[in-house]
Amino acid sequence: MQGELVAEVQGRVGRVRLNRPRQLHALNTAMCEGMLQALDTWRKDDDVEAVVIDHLPAPDGDPKLSRGFCAGGDIRMLADSGATDGVAARAFFFTEYRLNHRLFTYAKPTVAFMDGVTMGGGVGISQPCRFRVATQNTKLAMPETAIGLFPDVGGGWYLSRLPGRVGQYLALTGHRLDGAECLALGLATHFLPIEHLDEAKQAIAPDPQHIAATLDHFSASAPDAAILSQREAIDRLFASDRLEDVFAALEADESDFARQTLEALRTRSPQAMKISLKLLLESVSVGTFEDEMAMEYAVATRVVQRQDFAEGVRAVIVDKDNAPRWSAATPDAVSDHLIDQIFAPLPASDAWSPE
Repeated sequence: MQGELVAEVQGRVGRVRLNRPRQLHALNTAMCEGMLQALDTWRKDDDVEAVVIDHLPAPDGDPKLSRGFCAGGDIRMLADSGATDGVAARAFFFTEYRLNHRLFTYAKPTVAFMDGVTMGGGVGISQPCRFRVATQNTKLAMPETAIGLFPDVGGGWYLSRLPGRVGQYLALTGHRLDGAECLALGLATHFLPIEHLDEAKQAIAPDPQHIAATLDHFSASAPDAAILSQREAIDRLFASDRLEDVFAALEADESDFARQTLEALRTRSPQAMKISLKLLLESVSVGTFEDEMAMEYAVATRVVQRQDFAEGVRAVIVDKDNAPRWSAATPDAVSDHLIDQIFAPLPASDAWSPE
């Protein structure tokens, strides 16, 4: 019986395969530890020239279980831990962020096949990869503000470096990008039809020195990226790093896009949205990815034990009434002092480290 993570060598490639289909391959601590162990082993193995990350097919091809590359992290565990001493939640973040950093700094080529739902933790293990393959099934998002969290796993780094104010829009709304949009924004390096994925993987295994050429060969022209048609509106409406200003701009705009976006934001945690905006503001000037992860770890360990996270998980995942009662109902009810406290560096004894 295969476990929740399968790490094996195929040809001259180390292959990491996520195998938790009923949870859309959401990561838990043991899976992160297994990936780290495999990466560290292959880093020293001259016979392994590249690493491929994907997911195993669902049992019996069940379409309901075939929708995910990686839907994030183990949110229920984080909520349960956050409601008590937070020890298990901190251990998960510590390990997951080490995995994100290891992939970001990995010397050998890495390839992520983002075929399906790619959210939260799935973004964290795909975006550090040198090659990021999208398909017509890709649905990439950082939807954390809906449950009182923020776009972590390096989300501050990646989103803050997107063109214009697209990163801020994605961070606040949790908007889902399709494969074509990922390619247009640089979140994917290639767009492959799903019928060519297995061929591409089989071609990479014996010849990992030519991954780029292999992926180019199997690539297809992507459809038009719908988000590009809203770039002007996004850049204008999300121009400010103050959440109150974003709301005011949306309220003053009479377009359908502004109205729909405002409706979405009014369901999100104002605290989480303010944290997200500050994260992107800080991240754009962070010098190294290590510094990014240390900052995000400090924020995550505090946010996971705050009321909004417990309430968001209750409303969206447990009771599924989608009616969260946030600690602050409006942006102006979240003080700058609170946000500064959440972003304060941790004591050295509690801080995150890459090794």
